[in-house]
Amino acid sequence: MGLEPWDELRTALHVARAGTVSGAAVSLGVHHATVIRHIDALEDRIAVKLFQRHAKGYTPTEAGRALFEVARETEQRFEQLSARLQDLQEGISGPLIVTTIPELSAALVPVMAEMLRSYPGLLPCLRTEERVLRLEYGEAHVAVRAGAKPQEPDNVVQSLGDLPIGLYASESYLAQHGQPRDEADLASHRFIGMGEGELRPAAAAWMQAQGVAIAFASNDHNTRLAAISSGLGLGFVPEALAVQAGLTRVMRSRPDWSAPLWLVTHVDLHRSPKVQACTKLIRAHLAAWIAPPSTA
Repeated sequence: MGLEPWDELRTALHVARAGTVSGAAVSLGVHHATVIRHIDALEDRIAVKLFQRHAKGYTPTEAGRALFEVARETEQRFEQLSARLQDLQEGISGPLIVTTIPELSAALVPVMAEMLRSYPGLLPCLRTEERVLRLEYGEAHVAVRAGAKPQEPDNVVQSLGDLPIGLYASESYLAQHGQPRDEADLASHRFIGMGEGELRPAAAAWMQAQGVAIAFASNDHNTRLAAISSGLGLGFVPEALAVQAGLTRVMRSRPDWSAPLWLVTHVDLHRSPKVQACTKLIRAHLAAWIAPPSTA
């Protein structure tokens, strides 16, 4: 049995939130008689009492609470759809949220700066989190992810290539401990350990297999980079970032250390002007950070 029209369900949801007809009428900007009419019509349509009426207001019944839980999800979906339609209408303006992992923030800040220069109407935001933000919930417009290929439905996933990750050290560390000549020499050196994350499983697994000595560990990218720069030990760093940080390469990137990168957009916004402009700039700016996509 249908629950249309949506206006009646939305009215009932506002009554459940406010607890009174008058409160719901104020929040909706309608007359209180309209609120009562909507609730009565909805209860007649589904043949279920949604509220207990009493002197102080309206309290949802058990059936009402179950219905309103679904109604809240529906309301959120409408709001997300409205935001997406607004994005399409505005063109290259308004909020633009790009999400990635902390290791790639230095690569994407120039993208945000270029977008702001090219499109003054944009409000760019770069969110660097280990948590995967949900594009389908409107948490971000564009994502640059690392590791296994994202599998979320309704997303457009494109390969950006492989991010080379090498083993690096500071000049002060190498002056004190010497430059390793080969892999066998690494047994006498200290390493910076790492926590969990998309860029790190391969390098972490290699360190564990080699049984290297961990002198210091952190799950935070900036802390690990500072530890390497301070001479606490050898560490794995994306090659382009290591150059920026003035580190010295100890071992060149290997295929089993590299991290596949993926450009992810939601199908509803993939062809919108501002998302297309953003993804074009991301590809251009990341070209210096990544190897060509694998042909395998």
